[in-house]
Amino acid sequence: MKKVLVFAAIAEAVTGLALLVIPSLVGQLLFGQQLVGVAIPVARVTGIALIALGISCWPATPLIGMFAYSSVVTLYFAYVGFVGEFSGVLLWPAAVVHAILSFLLGRALLAAEPRSK
Repeated sequence: MKKVLVFAAIAEAVTGLALLVIPSLVGQLLFGQQLVGVAIPVARVTGIALIALGISCWPATPLIGMFAYSSVVTLYFAYVGFVGEFSGVLLWPAAVVHAILSFLLGRALLAAEPRSK
């Protein structure tokens, strides 16, 4: 069972990386159409989520995957907001919520670390 989970984690992370780096090609290969317009940032956020899913399913704590997802989505939303091509009314609030979640998840990760004396 563990080998299947590791395989699935790697497959999801690789797919996520492809969506993050070359979303239009992934769209072409999966759906026969290149992704354009707003589909590009949506595909990239999906890619970030798949990478985080891969991390969460890896034989480690799911907390790391959630921290990775929230942190990278915060940065990506901020990037999209500063570039300004796509900016809906909830973009910056979503970025702030993810920043707060990243902070809280980071604190939880630090608290979960065994303290050495």
